Amino acid sequence: MACWALQITGLILGGIGMIGTFAITAMPQWRVSAFIEGNIVVFENIWEGLWMNCAYQVNIKMQCKFYDTVLALPPILEVSRGLMCFAVMLSVIAFLTAIIGMKCTLCVGDNKQVRSNILLAAGIVFILTGLLILIPVSWTASNIIGDFYNPAVHAGLKRDLGAALYLGWVSSAFLMIGGAIFCSFYSCAGKPRTWGYSSHSCHRPHKFEDVEMKSTTKHAYV
Repeated sequence: MACWALQITGLILGGIGMIGTFAITAMPQWRVSAFIEGNIVVFENIWEGLWMNCAYQVNIKMQCKFYDTVLALPPILEVSRGLMCFAVMLSVIAFLTAIIGMKCTLCVGDNKQVRSNILLAAGIVFILTGLLILIPVSWTASNIIGDFYNPAVHAGLKRDLGAALYLGWVSSAFLMIGGAIFCSFYSCAGKPRTWGYSSHSCHRPHKFEDVEMKSTTKHAYV
């Protein structure tokens, strides 16, 4: 029962991380306006994401626009796009693999070793996905912080950390914790259970000795 509960916990954590991966890939709040100094127009919010940028003004509907061309994008944005798309694909693969290998499914029968191998693969992919998310999220955050404290960058071009970056760190943590839970089942299944056989083998000779002693005693009386 405890094993099944841990599997459900790992699947829930991995599922939350997978949903978070989808969200941060689509969210435009990677880089947001930084309201500093007096020349910043405080009634306008600017969001910059992987696929679009959005501008929101007071009493005006938010307007979003996809980037016109891929060739004009900075390298950090191109790399972040590729890594996040790959992370989305890996998170789905890990989630489906974990479902196949769980105890409550009948896809692999009752072979515990096969189940543990499948759960190990799902756990590794979950952890790899979490590490993969950390690269673009942390890289973007480092770039934002560097520009924020760089006096050579104009105040109007400075940005702040967006909600997508915080969600990325949280999703990465969920994915790696869920992956660690699934990997732990492999080490548990790989322990040899020799105690049952040793106990059985220890009692068998005594049984034969008792039978032999009774037979000897019977022949002696005869």
